[in-house]
Amino acid sequence: MTKNKKVDLFNFFKIKKNNIPVFLDKVSAGFPSPASDYIENKLNLNEYLIKNPPATFIVKAQGLSMIEANIKPNDLLIVDRSLTPINNHIVIASIFGDLTVKKLKKRSNITFLVSANTNYPSIQIKEEMDCFIWGVVTFIIHDAKI
Repeated sequence: MTKNKKVDLFNFFKIKKNNIPVFLDKVSAGFPSPASDYIENKLNLNEYLIKNPPATFIVKAQGLSMIEANIKPNDLLIVDRSLTPINNHIVIASIFGDLTVKKLKKRSNITFLVSANTNYPSIQIKEEMDCFIWGVVTFIIHDAKI
């Protein structure tokens, strides 16, 4: 992303609350179980996916560097800037003004931003680099058909 595009991340818009039915029965990933028509409650996806609205933004992924972490091109990444990033968190980092999604790895006093694709190198964070963590990826939304 270029520096001009970063501003677009903060042009938030109000998402209409859509309450979606939640069924009491769980779906079997093995053998089917009898289905129930009983609706337990309604679920507001905003409340489920966004824990801290003022500190949360959504960004679209591009590229294949995180494919082994199940982040595909055009996936929506929900990012919480209020969380403190820790080892193995998937984060959005700014490196010299460009945003990237990587896994945070800390070894001793060395910090790396690691791709989840062996075709892409890890990035060692050095003092002289203009680098900081924008936020922690909390959810990944992608099309199940792809």
